[in-house]
Amino acid sequence: MWRLSRRRTSILLDPNGLKKRRPVSLKSMEFCSLPSSKENEDSARQISNILKYDNWQTLMYSSVVPNKLNPEVIWNVLRQNQVGDAGRLLNFFYWSENQMGCPQLLNSFSIMAVNLCNYNLFGPANGLLERMIRTHRSSQAILGSIVSSYTDRKGSNPIVFDILIDTYKKMGMLGEASDVFLAVKSDGFLPSLRCCNALLKDLLKANMIQVFWRVYNGMLEAKMSPDAYTFTNLVGAFCKVGKVKEAKAVLVEMSEKGCNPSVVTYNVIIGGLCRTGALDEALELKKSMAEKGLAPDAYTYTMLINGLCKENRFEEAKLILKDMSEMGRNLDHVPYMALIDGFMRKGDVEEAFKVRDEMTLHGIQLDLSMYNMLIQGVCKVGNMGKAHELVNEMIGNGLKPDSITYTSLIDGYCRELNMGRAFELLDDMKRKNLKPRLVTYSVIVNGLCRSGDFTRANGVLEEMAAEGLKPNAVVYTTLITGYIREGRLEEARSVLNGMNEKAVPPDAFCYNTLIVGLCKAGKMVDAKEYLDEMMERGLRPSAFTYGAFVHGHSKAGELQDANKYFSEMLSHGLIPNDIIYTALIDGHCKAGSIEEAFSTFQGMLEQGVLPDLKTYSVIISGLSRNGKIQEAMRVFLELQEKGLVPDTFIYSALISGFSKQGEIEKAFQLHDEMCGKGIEPNIIIYNSLIDGLCKSNDIERARNLFNSISTKGLAPNNVTYTSMIDGYCKSSNVTEAFRLFNEMPSLGIPPDVFVYNALIDGCCKEDNMEKALELFYEMVRMDFATTRSFNILIDGFCKIGKLQEASTLLKEMIDKGIMPDHVTCTTVIDWLCKAGKMEDAHRLFLGMQEKNLMPNAVTYTSLIHGYNKMGNMTEAFNLFQEMITKGIKLDEITYSVMIKHCYDARNSVEALKLEDESLVKGIPMSSTVYNVLIDNLCKKKNFSEALKLLNEMGERGLKPKLSTCSSLVCGFHGMGNLDKAMEVLKSMVRFHWVPSSTILSDLIDGNQNETSSESGSNLLNEVA
Repeated sequence: MWRLSRRRTSILLDPNGLKKRRPVSLKSMEFCSLPSSKENEDSARQISNILKYDNWQTLMYSSVVPNKLNPEVIWNVLRQNQVGDAGRLLNFFYWSENQMGCPQLLNSFSIMAVNLCNYNLFGPANGLLERMIRTHRSSQAILGSIVSSYTDRKGSNPIVFDILIDTYKKMGMLGEASDVFLAVKSDGFLPSLRCCNALLKDLLKANMIQVFWRVYNGMLEAKMSPDAYTFTNLVGAFCKVGKVKEAKAVLVEMSEKGCNPSVVTYNVIIGGLCRTGALDEALELKKSMAEKGLAPDAYTYTMLINGLCKENRFEEAKLILKDMSEMGRNLDHVPYMALIDGFMRKGDVEEAFKVRDEMTLHGIQLDLSMYNMLIQGVCKVGNMGKAHELVNEMIGNGLKPDSITYTSLIDGYCRELNMGRAFELLDDMKRKNLKPRLVTYSVIVNGLCRSGDFTRANGVLEEMAAEGLKPNAVVYTTLITGYIREGRLEEARSVLNGMNEKAVPPDAFCYNTLIVGLCKAGKMVDAKEYLDEMMERGLRPSAFTYGAFVHGHSKAGELQDANKYFSEMLSHGLIPNDIIYTALIDGHCKAGSIEEAFSTFQGMLEQGVLPDLKTYSVIISGLSRNGKIQEAMRVFLELQEKGLVPDTFIYSALISGFSKQGEIEKAFQLHDEMCGKGIEPNIIIYNSLIDGLCKSNDIERARNLFNSISTKGLAPNNVTYTSMIDGYCKSSNVTEAFRLFNEMPSLGIPPDVFVYNALIDGCCKEDNMEKALELFYEMVRMDFATTRSFNILIDGFCKIGKLQEASTLLKEMIDKGIMPDHVTCTTVIDWLCKAGKMEDAHRLFLGMQEKNLMPNAVTYTSLIHGYNKMGNMTEAFNLFQEMITKGIKLDEITYSVMIKHCYDARNSVEALKLEDESLVKGIPMSSTVYNVLIDNLCKKKNFSEALKLLNEMGERGLKPKLSTCSSLVCGFHGMGNLDKAMEVLKSMVRFHWVPSSTILSDLIDGNQNETSSESGSNLLNEVA
């Protein structure tokens, strides 16, 4: 299990964007030894003798020693170590440095540090090492020197390495602390487990996940036995990256190793579960603590209450608070205020005050800061009456409103846009000698901007300056925000540009606010100008800045630019938040770049950024839209494993995906699942289900679902009616489709282009061209006829042989400025070819290319088939070669047409060549080609090869013509080979081509009665 945990962390060893530190090796360090002159050694001995006396400083000053002091002499004193008092030696060390006026040698620091540790003077050693680090910056040189001093003195205390690591940690140099550990453990100088655990803990706090795993893996390599603190750190690392499942597995591992988890360990996992929204698991884990004999502490309860409040599960939070009280835990204002804040955010002031009352019943008195929090809360929800009641109550309790109190009240009135009352409070505040703060004016400026009174807002800035309160960048940012909110980007730019004239240089927040506004408006070039200006001023862009560019470019589909800013952000050591990651993932999904989306998602996890429901929703929607429904389901299961609860949007994406792929039963399973969880399906979900049923030809079930929508408190919309009307038209029930069409206006649902197109298509299928035209010209009058509308009608006329009407529509289409597409042209070309009008077809073929409409395989195949029917094999082969030259992908139908016509022209050599070519390209033969091949083999009396092809057809799920099978049976029968004839019959029965009751004579007699000519069915229909 311990090894398993180690493997699981491998994905976190190289998070995207984190620069690797080069590992330190002691073998690569050069340990220097200093030369010692005779004179310096003599001076050192003299000093050592003086240091044996308590009044050494007096003796030093009365001698010539101060004149002889230099760094080498001090090093000699320390190296000789004739003084048994390490404390006295340290005093001399610092005294001599002051006397010399220059720092001690690196090796002198090392000798002194090792000496202090040998005498258990760890505090002074820590201070000395800190001074050493500040004096000699190179961590490699420092460690090398300490190792040298440690090895020179046999029996030295290895705790010096612990203290060096602790000192680096204390100075915030966690990378160097980690390098020391990795270097010394490689050469056998192993720091204590306490030291390593403390280092792991600090790395987690600093979010240095990559370095954490390097140190942790180093501990495993050094065969260090983990204790409860190590395991707790491991749990914390997994929770940091949202791997709560792995964190819980560590608990099991601890038990297996006989290492009991502490309350702290449980708290780390519970905290991780709360942060990821997996509150049910967190609550279950709290219950399991009791089974282990552990009692949740105040921190456990507070985390659960905070987590439940954030998820709006207030009743459960109240139960946790009650449980906390009953368990005798010390109650303070923190859990109560979390509940109060939660209820305030929900807008439930009544419940918030019930909690406040319960709080006072428990003897927790409200102080000024708590009153201010309550007043701020009620002001935010617009309950100004309650706010004033609280002010009167606090005054009654001997507390005086301060500037924070007034600012909250002013903010409340500004939120209501009651600027008159806000200014009254501002005047009252001044009368009571409470000086308005910058935030007070900022609130007023924000209120005026929201009221659209920008003139007065600018006047407030002048008033501030007159009162000696210079508006700062925060106040100007408020004004910029106001202009941006109103879409007045030029005024916002003017404010920022004018700040320099007022000697208030814009800060990063000012620039960020303007940049975000410009990016949201799609003005990416302007935003880039301010980014450049910001950097020229020495202001560093933040994750917020880069996030605006990532979001703006992703929204515009400019993924190359979005990736550029994202990479730049990572290269500056900035960690994107979940919103930035989600925007980039969404951009990739909408562009169909699913692999890029997944890569970004993986990088998100590696950076320790926890995906939320929105992120999962974006990925699932993207996968579903791109037809990767199974992958979407895997992500769906993963989010549930993390304790997240899917919402309507996620279910909608999955149901839509399954419906589009024709897996309607799976779509309904998800529908039933969400209903079982109390998640109400919306009209979008019902539209997907109805559309899926209609496309599956289950129109009756679709209608039943359609009729049930109103009973669920929902109303059908345009999309619902379109799906039903299209379904009825495709199932040849145009009458019912029109009944629904006529019903729409009475429900206030105007039919749109999709409804009309569906009805026109239905009429065309029934050859009711008069009604189709009536609907079409109704669309034209309403000016929403589209290319698709023309295509449907043109195809309808072509199918009934009215090519002149189709040509007229094509001309009308162009006259109305509606450009034909390749479908339009291919449809007309196909029917012209079928009518033998090859010159007209070829003219249209050339014309579509002049309009930059590139013919596809269907266009070419129609022409090839037409020329073949006319006996013009040369032109057919020229077009076939042109397809290859232009890189147009040849499909099964194209090859089938060419092979069949080669056989018809008795060019079996070319037919076989094309057949081999199609097989090499992995293009399977169609039933038509198989029938032609078998018939030709029978004519050549090669019946055995023909039988092989017949069985091959059956294995591929294809069905031959009955005449083909009869020809083969008669061939074997004529040769007197009844066994082979029976083998053909058995194959026909095995592949379900004929009933099992069929006998040989049926086939032989049938073949004799058949005419030699085939029915004149159209080839393209036959091979389709």
